[in-house]
Amino acid sequence: MLAGKHILLIVSGGIAAYKAIELIRLIQKAGGTAQAILTESATHFVSPLTVSAISGRPALTALFDLTRETEIGHIELSRSADLIVIAPATANLLAKMAAGQADDLASTCLLATDTDILAAPAMNVRMWQAASTRRNIETLKADGVRFVGPDEGEMACGEYGPGRLAEPATILAAIEDYFANQAAPQPLAGRKIIVTSGPTREPIDPVRYISNASSGKQGTAIAEALAARGAEVIFVTGPAESAAPKGCRIVAVDTALEMQRAVEDSLPADGAVFCAAVGDWRVVEPASDKIKKGEGQSPPELRLEANPDILKSVASLPGGQRPRLVVGFAAETGDLLNRARTKRTAKGCDWLLANDVSPGSGIFGGDDTAILFLSENGEEDWGALSKRAVAARLAEKITIALGD
Repeated sequence: MLAGKHILLIVSGGIAAYKAIELIRLIQKAGGTAQAILTESATHFVSPLTVSAISGRPALTALFDLTRETEIGHIELSRSADLIVIAPATANLLAKMAAGQADDLASTCLLATDTDILAAPAMNVRMWQAASTRRNIETLKADGVRFVGPDEGEMACGEYGPGRLAEPATILAAIEDYFANQAAPQPLAGRKIIVTSGPTREPIDPVRYISNASSGKQGTAIAEALAARGAEVIFVTGPAESAAPKGCRIVAVDTALEMQRAVEDSLPADGAVFCAAVGDWRVVEPASDKIKKGEGQSPPELRLEANPDILKSVASLPGGQRPRLVVGFAAETGDLLNRARTKRTAKGCDWLLANDVSPGSGIFGGDDTAILFLSENGEEDWGALSKRAVAARLAEKITIALGD
């Protein structure tokens, strides 16, 4: 997968620095080469001699190396690589990158480069959640830096939460995905597409909510298929089970009202795919405290009101504001064709993908589905397919529809 690819691996100072050794091995096993730069802090966790022996190249640590710098070494290093990978990427190094600082070999290379960067953050959970780190991450994403991880788990300090370095195999997969996407045709480059996914949660009280069994797998697959074709994908997701798609801008929401606002804030767009299972109703006045169950007490009466119809509202926007292509999904439990026809007409969407999620179908939460595709040209029975196959087929249709 990485044959002929050269990775500049920057290792910054953190307890997870030792995992860089395994990452170098995996890169080499996949056919690539790796040149390592260690920050001064990293040398306290992993030996430059060990890194040099594994990579087959001298592990670099000093900016003012007279031999290399007579040849402007930091410029050559930063631009000769096919991809720069930072693993682990500490909060300190990310802050330097966001601020444009260059006071050592690693940060100087990062500032001087025009090569793409993939960062694998690793830090204490409090550091990861700190407002300054969140600002730096958003700044770097806006600058085009890609991220993999961090994972959630137990820290070396004994705390638990997000901040663990992604496993070397996961980082390798992200590297391979990068090159796969670089090599793939980008027919949707320059197109902006909104994808909604997952369930919504409508609160009853601080600990209870109304929701549904949507896993978000179909939405994730669609978002990744569109991103792989070069689209700028805004992924608006409820609290789904599936992992967030790679290569997309993620907007996490809980309620239908939050999803509506996120979609509206993401407009204008060339296309919109409404795959989320949005709750039809919400509680008018959720309780501010947990509702207690008293002995002999009747169950509470919940007064409900309708949630916004996000698909219909976007499909009915005036010409200049409406996406060129609006795609909806319909999860039904019987009479699929007639209900899907009625829904497409009522919603005003261009296409509708309908599936039967009756008990026993295994579609909610599963990896497979069965799709009935409806458009103004009629219906197509796609039959039983994996959700990734559905995503690929839909992405191809969207590519044709949005083509110049």
